[in-house]
Amino acid sequence: MRRKLIQDLLAWKNDSRRKPLILYGVRQVGKTWLMRHFAAEYYRNTAYINFDHNPRMRRLFDQDLDIRRILRGLEIEAGCPVEPASTLVIFDEIQECPAALTSLKYFCENAPQYHLVAAGSLLGVAQHEGSGFPAGKADMLTLYPLDFREFLAALDEDRLLALLEEKDAAGISTFADRFIERLKQYFYVGGMPEAVETFRLGLDLDKVRQVQDNLLRAWYGDFSKHIPAREIAKVRMIWDSIPEQLGRENKRFMYSFMKEGSKGREYEAALEWLKDSGLVHQIRRIKLPNLPLAAYQEPRIFKLYCPDIGLLSAQTALDITSFIEPDGRVFSHYRGALTEQFVLQELRAACPRLPVYYWANEKNTAEID
Repeated sequence: MRRKLIQDLLAWKNDSRRKPLILYGVRQVGKTWLMRHFAAEYYRNTAYINFDHNPRMRRLFDQDLDIRRILRGLEIEAGCPVEPASTLVIFDEIQECPAALTSLKYFCENAPQYHLVAAGSLLGVAQHEGSGFPAGKADMLTLYPLDFREFLAALDEDRLLALLEEKDAAGISTFADRFIERLKQYFYVGGMPEAVETFRLGLDLDKVRQVQDNLLRAWYGDFSKHIPAREIAKVRMIWDSIPEQLGRENKRFMYSFMKEGSKGREYEAALEWLKDSGLVHQIRRIKLPNLPLAAYQEPRIFKLYCPDIGLLSAQTALDITSFIEPDGRVFSHYRGALTEQFVLQELRAACPRLPVYYWANEKNTAEID
């Protein structure tokens, strides 16, 4: 697959002020594939280290954080030389070795000539847990699910993609039916790599839904593995409530909708965990559509969206026929929530560093997403 983040990785590689890079992204969004593909394309050697079920590498870092000693150990484990500029060192599932996460600070300060990229699950959560996170000593990028343009590229729709890239309004209008067909498919399949690959190989939407359901179950299982026991039920309540609340006329997230009498302060830690893990996007309302938007935000009034439109489609259990109807009603089904999710994902992918807000008047009779 062609991922746009490759260009950001290249810019990082060529930056003389480069620091070790941390790659964020939800589970199975393609972080490992992207790092290894980038290494294969642009480096002579790849020193790939996976800390999951690897006690030997955990021992290497737990002894001390002497970079010279660690580099020797990495060469033995990876079976290749670790050389500045020509070798990409990859630390995968780095959350399994907190000392390795801390070592990024020492690579930054004492060995900046080495190219090192790290990734893992729930790193956003680790950033707030006092686990030696290398604050200020690492560059950061986030890998999101494939956006619509990457989806077109994965389906070999290069000519349609060229019309978008060139902003050819006349050409886009001429082939509007082709774009709409692919867009309806994207609403169902979404941008998680395994779902896209499953669709690309067989165009079988039933198999796509199986992939999505398996991924949702895996994420749900993570709740019990990584969340303090006192917060598990609250995290699950928020997560389970998102599809239903997005289907309401007023999509503002209401704690009382989950359980009568619920207050926001009771769920603050649970919501922060979901946000830090990348499993929800919190979009706050602004009082007035004026600049700077952040000055007008209302922290207690917000909507919650999923990380991927295909997974939201799976959670709502919308029937396949909704996505293949010739009249395009899928764009307004579910009170337009899928269309809002789509626009949010496109904004996130296009402007990952910029916050996203929505405006609505007090009576919710007018709104801008």
